[in-house]
Amino acid sequence: MNFEQTKTVAEFLIADFESEMQATLRVIEAVPDSPLDHPPDTKSKTALGLVRHLALEDEWLLNCIADGEFTTPPDDSDACGIMNPADAAARYKEKVPVALNRVRALPGEKLTKVLDMFGMMQAPGLNFLAVTTKHSVHHRGQLSTYLRPMGSRVPGIYGPSADTQ
Repeated sequence: MNFEQTKTVAEFLIADFESEMQATLRVIEAVPDSPLDHPPDTKSKTALGLVRHLALEDEWLLNCIADGEFTTPPDDSDACGIMNPADAAARYKEKVPVALNRVRALPGEKLTKVLDMFGMMQAPGLNFLAVTTKHSVHHRGQLSTYLRPMGSRVPGIYGPSADTQ
């Protein structure tokens, strides 16, 4: 794939991520303020843990692509300052579009650069852009399954849900 083709694919992936961002925000905003310590299983993150993970890691992954290297993942403990879903939604709305625009500004040459994600995966930045969308959708899906047990309603993600009809 040449640099121009790489840029065309990146534009498609960026538009796809922008569309997914709206659904992610709807799910984050549907999380009730209590009980945020809800995990469906002892191996699962709590609702607050997933809210923090989405708000911090979407931004981190995009910035790593823009920077051309992976840095230490963000700390999604209480130290991150996100204490409720409203904090997470506000941070997501502020930081993720900025990080995405940094990726959007990359030339095709930079998007083809192979990045190393801690020795676990080596791939061009363009591939990591697709991985970022999958990562976000995966964790949003997890969080959406917490909503009804927490007493909330599931928003439409790819169309109406049983709760929005």
